Amino acid sequence: MAIPAFADNYLWLIHDGVQAAVVDPGDAAPVLAALDAHKLSLAAILLTHHHADHVGGVASLLRRYKVPVFGPAGEAIEGITIPLSEGDAATIPELELAMTVLDVPGHTRGHIAYVAPEQGWLFCGDTLFAGGCGRLFEGSPAQMADSLGKLAALPDATEVYCAHEYTLSNLRFAAEIEPENDALTARIQSEQAKRDQGRPTLPSTIGLEKSTNPFLRYREPAIAARLISAGRLSTREPIAAFAALREWKNSYR
Repeated sequence: MAIPAFADNYLWLIHDGVQAAVVDPGDAAPVLAALDAHKLSLAAILLTHHHADHVGGVASLLRRYKVPVFGPAGEAIEGITIPLSEGDAATIPELELAMTVLDVPGHTRGHIAYVAPEQGWLFCGDTLFAGGCGRLFEGSPAQMADSLGKLAALPDATEVYCAHEYTLSNLRFAAEIEPENDALTARIQSEQAKRDQGRPTLPSTIGLEKSTNPFLRYREPAIAARLISAGRLSTREPIAAFAALREWKNSYR
């Protein structure tokens, strides 16, 4: 369940009709409202990284619910009781849910993602977005490219639950990069229709991202050619292309 927060965040609530876990609760109020509205009890909190819009509601939730808090071992986040790194398991018995952890640095140094292989879910915070990726606040282009490669290696049907409704903005940039990508053109129409109806564009899928997201497609010759023609790249080296894409996106309007 997507819980909208702030201007464009989604706080994800995983539940079975009785028990629930929340991913990246940047604000407690909408989470508590959703729990009350659906008569759910909170069983766990899962955090991907330390930014305030992802962790700001933890303290308030813990005042009402005494639950485990899963989060990245590599980041100093108050309230974490179960620190996690790549290969660790995040198990929530109340939901019969077992997720594996991936280290996905780039947006922040210790960012992690949660994969539920049986259900085909990915909770990736601000690493992979629908049509884009997070800004490189603490990591390098090579780190982010490697992190996205880990996510791209998941099964194509894996549902991508990222943390922001940035999809249409990201896809406008993608169309600037790959105007001849028919899958991208079709996706823009589909996602615009969802937003026109007031619906989230999420979840996406790994397969859809691989066919339309330039930050997963940075090795494509057409993308390097576009960057070179725009004067933003002087070599076809893949990480240089990735870095040029991210730099262009930072200022793209």
